[in-house]
Amino acid sequence: MLPCASKDGSVCLSGIPGKKCGTIIVRAEELSNCRESVMLQFCGNKLDKKDFFGKSDPFLVFYRSNEDGSYTICHKTEVVKNNLDPVWQAFKIPVRALCNGDYDRSIKVEVYDWDRDGGHDFIGEFSTSYREMSRSQSQFHIYEVLNPKKKGKKKKKYQNSGTVTLLSCLVDTELSFLDYIRGGTQINFTVAIDFTASNGNPSQPTSLHYMSPYQLNNYAMALRAVGEIIQDYDSDKMFPALGFGAKLPPDGRVSHEFALNGNPQNPYCNGIEGVMEAYYQSLKSVRLYGPTHFSPVINHVARYASAVMDGSQYFILLIISDGVITDMAQTKESIVNAASLPMSIIIVGVGPAEFDEMIELDGDEERISSQGRYAERDIVQFVPFRDYIDRRGNHILSMARLAKEVLAEIPDQFLSYMRTRGIKPGPLPPPYTPCPPPAIHPLLTRRLLEHVANLACSLMLHFRERLAASGDADNHEWALASTFMKEGLFPNWMKVRFLKGRGGGLCPSHTNPPPQPLPCSIKNKPITRLKSSHAPTFCPVHLP
Repeated sequence: MLPCASKDGSVCLSGIPGKKCGTIIVRAEELSNCRESVMLQFCGNKLDKKDFFGKSDPFLVFYRSNEDGSYTICHKTEVVKNNLDPVWQAFKIPVRALCNGDYDRSIKVEVYDWDRDGGHDFIGEFSTSYREMSRSQSQFHIYEVLNPKKKGKKKKKYQNSGTVTLLSCLVDTELSFLDYIRGGTQINFTVAIDFTASNGNPSQPTSLHYMSPYQLNNYAMALRAVGEIIQDYDSDKMFPALGFGAKLPPDGRVSHEFALNGNPQNPYCNGIEGVMEAYYQSLKSVRLYGPTHFSPVINHVARYASAVMDGSQYFILLIISDGVITDMAQTKESIVNAASLPMSIIIVGVGPAEFDEMIELDGDEERISSQGRYAERDIVQFVPFRDYIDRRGNHILSMARLAKEVLAEIPDQFLSYMRTRGIKPGPLPPPYTPCPPPAIHPLLTRRLLEHVANLACSLMLHFRERLAASGDADNHEWALASTFMKEGLFPNWMKVRFLKGRGGGLCPSHTNPPPQPLPCSIKNKPITRLKSSHAPTFCPVHLP
């Protein structure tokens, strides 16, 4: 419960009536767009001894200064036990976290002696800045560790509480997932759907594969939620769609790696809509059976990924399943092997079953291993769909929640592969510049215009001949020309070209006094009819 907040960002907590539960201080600062990161390594020398029966157990705490003059912890090193000359492990930190991109902002470093009870003993401190540290790339930089309490006592013999040396400072630019996509890396998306009998009869409403005319089932929602986002990163939008755990026609053999479109030589479907259509067709043609094997579809994608390891392509396998994995040992081995390949695996669990095996495959708690070999990196993300279903029945919201969760780890998994292989993004394509229209020779342009003018004159003469019987063809002809002008059917230069062939004089728009229009209509369309005294002739004002 947060009942009050003050201007300084502090929030008072009240959980028990009449008892103050503490204060939470919230400070916000706009983050800069700095994409640099820095690898730092420090060592200590002759630090103060704080333990009675032994030496100190020192560690460093880094503080970033805020705009209001306060400090915020941004990093802690590991503890080096029983050592007054420790060497701490190198660590990498974004410059944005260290100083928010302000190279001259103060960075405070405190040195502590670790105690088991949490009451760590203060050894001393020093201050620096990112600009100062970055200048030390070619040489060591030594900082004196000072304890203000000891220094304030004005002891003549006190010089410092030891020194801390910056051993290395390596600056690098953080690359993003989109940098590789812009550089030409292709994302290949593959779908694998569970067709085991534990899903229930697809013709029954209780089945997880039930095709309701009113809403998507969980398999279809998971497929659409993830696929519609990933397909935007695939240039050809052709996706292999596989199934496992079903008996296939005509002989009824059980398959754990079959193409949903029925074509094992070409399992690709055109976009997510093509995958959905192939999924629905498979439900009508195959017989749900079992057991649930993941390893065949993982090995299927791994074969393709192993052929393209230069960073030009990355593979994502989406497995949608409802229950217990029956080939757990083989699946673990397949994942350990695939961890060194450019691929990630997304597992979405549907239905009410327990997903203990799938949680184990996720590897968030403990890195997955097989026969004593550990996976090189975490490539599996497991999500139970039921945790993201909207209770009000909003399927669009459910799909959005699921997509956000399952795709959250993909960029980091992608970048971890590229970094460990030292693969940089490809060059950006040149910006698009529209081609200029082909140049036309001036003589050709003039001839083209004359040709169009002659066509316009022929059109006017055609109308003149049809109206000759009225005895006032000139007036009608000018009236038609005026109507065409108003309707934008031909521009001024056409009108001038027509008038040049008629002789001298001013056209009605430049006569003085102006012409007096009379009502007239041709084919039920009102036009302007001029008196015969203002018959159209050539007008010098309209010369090109």
